[in-house]
Amino acid sequence: MSQFCEAINSRPSDQGVAPKWFAAYTATHHEKRVFDQLTHRNVETFLPLYKAPRQWKKRSPVTLDLPLFPNYVFVHISPAERGSVLGTPGVFSIIGSGQHAWELPEQEIETLRNGLHDRRVEPYPYLNVGERARVASGILAGLEGVIVRKKNNLNIVLTLDRIMRSVAIEVDASELEPLSKAQHQTPGLSTHSYPSHPATWCATHAGQWSAAE
Repeated sequence: MSQFCEAINSRPSDQGVAPKWFAAYTATHHEKRVFDQLTHRNVETFLPLYKAPRQWKKRSPVTLDLPLFPNYVFVHISPAERGSVLGTPGVFSIIGSGQHAWELPEQEIETLRNGLHDRRVEPYPYLNVGERARVASGILAGLEGVIVRKKNNLNIVLTLDRIMRSVAIEVDASELEPLSKAQHQTPGLSTHSYPSHPATWCATHAGQWSAAE
């Protein structure tokens, strides 16, 4: 099972510029603190969490809510709000290349926000190759990723190349349909372009848009 923290910003978009989703890179173990501070600054923020059982010596087992993407908090901002995010203690940068911040596809963020409530989800080693499939039904319909098996369960691995992270979402085999290479590769796309399928955000190098630039 998974859950998430999110805060909705009621501030209107500046000068008609619609806010976009970006990934803010944070200090280790500061994701929740950054989320709280951004919330107080009226920044729309999304922090997906997952439940992780832990057992320490001479203590009862506990279940912790941990960030699904360690060191990252997602922010929905307009250009004018960049300074508010970068000025937040614990935020190192907004992920991008040089002076250009990498916008994250709206569909992927909405899938994470709306489709993980009743799913078992956890971080997964970063993947960029493998057999691909698409979720054909349910609230995750349209999501594409790499299929892996963990014990007796199937998981679809959603890879976010923009931040070089992957997560595994438990699915049922009946929800999946295979993808051929022709279905998920678009001729003429460079490695720095968005592909036709919605679950992979293409970039070969992860840069950072920092406050110092």
